[in-house]
Amino acid sequence: MSKCGKDLSKAMSQDGASQFQEVIRQELELSVKKELEKILNTAPSHELEHTKKDLDGFRKLFHRFLQEKGPSVDWGKIQRPPEDSIQPYEKIKARGLPDNISSVLNKLVVVKLNGGLGTSMGCKGPKSLIGVRNENTFLDLTVQQIEHLNKTYNTDVPLVLMNSFNTDEDTKKILQKYSHCRVKIYTFNQSRYPRINKESLLPVAKDVSYSGENTEAWYPPGHGDIYASFYNSGLLDTLIEEGKEYIFVSNIDNLGATVDLYILNHLMNPPNGKRCEFVMEVTNKTRADVKGGTLTQYEGKLRLVEIAQVPKAHVDEFKSVSKFKIFNTNNLWISLAAVKRLQEQNSIDMEIIVNPKTLDGGLNVIQLETAVGAAIKSFENSLGINVPRSRFLPVKTTSDLLLVMSNLYSLNAGSLTMSEKREFPTVPLVKLGSSFTKVQDYLRRFESIPDMLELDHLTVSGDVTFGKNVSLKGTVIIIANHGDRIDIPPGAVLENKIVSGNLRILDH
Repeated sequence: MSKCGKDLSKAMSQDGASQFQEVIRQELELSVKKELEKILNTAPSHELEHTKKDLDGFRKLFHRFLQEKGPSVDWGKIQRPPEDSIQPYEKIKARGLPDNISSVLNKLVVVKLNGGLGTSMGCKGPKSLIGVRNENTFLDLTVQQIEHLNKTYNTDVPLVLMNSFNTDEDTKKILQKYSHCRVKIYTFNQSRYPRINKESLLPVAKDVSYSGENTEAWYPPGHGDIYASFYNSGLLDTLIEEGKEYIFVSNIDNLGATVDLYILNHLMNPPNGKRCEFVMEVTNKTRADVKGGTLTQYEGKLRLVEIAQVPKAHVDEFKSVSKFKIFNTNNLWISLAAVKRLQEQNSIDMEIIVNPKTLDGGLNVIQLETAVGAAIKSFENSLGINVPRSRFLPVKTTSDLLLVMSNLYSLNAGSLTMSEKREFPTVPLVKLGSSFTKVQDYLRRFESIPDMLELDHLTVSGDVTFGKNVSLKGTVIIIANHGDRIDIPPGAVLENKIVSGNLRILDH
């Protein structure tokens, strides 16, 4: 056969393969559509409308999932963002504040992402209800912060909680305790999407219930769902009608995400007269943050690139602190009018995150998610602001909890600030072992929280307990061998020490 003939048959076989894939894809979409219709038919009449919205949203996401193959970014097109597209916070702060800051604040809504459970810290119920400081929960601190703002500036900044079906009921029960606070609190719910079997790609759920054997069949599809859910709830329109213009969105477990008047002023009164529709707070990477999403320039727009989107060959380059110096804190300032416009045009574009899970019975499933920050490329005139590390203080583990409960921070009107008594503004590195993972075990192991003002690094592994008034300084490593137990005595001062076995203290 001539070379030309070979090329032609190769092209035909490739064409045939892609046609075959297309047929399979269409059949799969049809099967999923039928399954979703069966599920919808089991919905009680009062749930019909929002179940239909959820399942329609899932179908669109599933359709896109079948169309997209491989990593979603072309590494060759990734560039460092232009200098002026990421502004240093100091420059924004240097502009000062106008006299009418109250009227600027009245245009703001605070939105907290409240869909997560406390399971990774061994707690039942919403994560926002875990006590983090002097018996105050994440939610208590948030309400205190906003109430303080409203009282100080005589404003009406509301709090909006985006709940999930996992957190909604428990959160609503607790909201009654804030009825006398000077904060209006609204809630809306994230969508509820069906998990799909990893092999067949069909939904695991057989009906709309999410109790009993169906508990694990559903999931909230990541915080990128905020745009559609907020819009569909009707709350977005209500707030626009009330004259609100921007939302400040952050994770409820980021204790550094407080309302910043300088950033808000920059949004409302931009120096060049052209308002930003989307501002992402970023901060400098440390070695602990190498997996965090970073802002890049991609096809002429700011774009958030997450580690899951990076081709395997470039993952080390992505993690490099020298090439990509910043990461996304997920503190976002977004124009309400822009969200409404883009949602109505159906033009918010977010990459799909494929999250594999194994259910309790051993079944492998995948859940399709999106991330709120990924939409940055859909908005006009987006901006990154490189903020101090203090605006990123997430509590994901009991190691983080130890830091925020300690004397490293002081609490004032719901806001945590680094103690002035600490000579270095950096946060110590704390690694507590698996005996401390659950909050109740962690609390049992500390009679009181140690003095950590001069601590640089703490590693604890094994069966270790701390007496009252312990002081930790420099680098402290405590390792109880299997079967041994170490009790740090009350009043002990450990400075640059390695403690091992069943309590032998060595100089480090």
